[in-house]
Amino acid sequence: MFAVSGERRVSQVLNSKRTMVQNVPVLRAFGGGEHDLVSPFVMLDEFGPFQVNPGDIGMDIKAHPHAGVVPTTFLVQGSGRHTDSINNDIVYREGQFMLFSSGRGAIHEEVSDDQLRKDGGTVQGFQIWLNLPANEKFRNPETFLHNSDALPVIENEGHRIQIMMGDLQGKASPVETHSPAFYYHIKLEAGHRLDIPVKDGNNAFIYVVKGVVELENRTLAAAAQLALYERQGETLRYYSETGCEFLVLGGNPLDEPFYSYGPFVMNTPEQIELCFQNYRTGKMGEL
Repeated sequence: MFAVSGERRVSQVLNSKRTMVQNVPVLRAFGGGEHDLVSPFVMLDEFGPFQVNPGDIGMDIKAHPHAGVVPTTFLVQGSGRHTDSINNDIVYREGQFMLFSSGRGAIHEEVSDDQLRKDGGTVQGFQIWLNLPANEKFRNPETFLHNSDALPVIENEGHRIQIMMGDLQGKASPVETHSPAFYYHIKLEAGHRLDIPVKDGNNAFIYVVKGVVELENRTLAAAAQLALYERQGETLRYYSETGCEFLVLGGNPLDEPFYSYGPFVMNTPEQIELCFQNYRTGKMGEL
């Protein structure tokens, strides 16, 4: 691709790291360390694809707390079961999009559902954490599940875009956020090019799921790589010689103090300590 006026420059390309979240293997693209260029997001994990054999326990991420952050889950294969301390018990499936807005603090558990454990299957998806702005850190916790057919899709020759958050080309996701944010799931066919508009001054980054995508200045990003953009420019441009799948995310950077410890994301160390106190004393509830 040739450069055009207003094209957003790539700041850096990073490799994901393999790790485990309890018994689930994940690729972690970032976990807070790049918050200046990924805000309002604070973590991106791709889990799977992993095979659950009939009779196996499958995904078994036991009960744990969160506060100040919104873990989002999007499944591209399989199913799972979410239970939490605000009385939700939800089986979510391929294509659905779930948000666990933890606010002042709540507990949840993410496991394979009974049917998947019985029959077996493949599980793959993304858990991506969206930060809450300072004035929303202590709001009441809530859980939302959006069906695939409620999430707008843009299909044109050579590409398919599903809008998880935000709006694009006149179509808007029903997902409500507490600060401006966007999250697109994109499939680009071989030999095709795609331009995505972005507001100057907003953060933007991509995570490559499959294949290789060409970015600004002929920079290449391959599967399991994260590309961070500078904040200036109004166009993100993509080309793929062989076809690819990737996520484009970003939004208005919060530009607020940032403190995280494990599952808690707050603005001061004192707030982190308060989260631990609330969890230990049962103020975040129980399953």
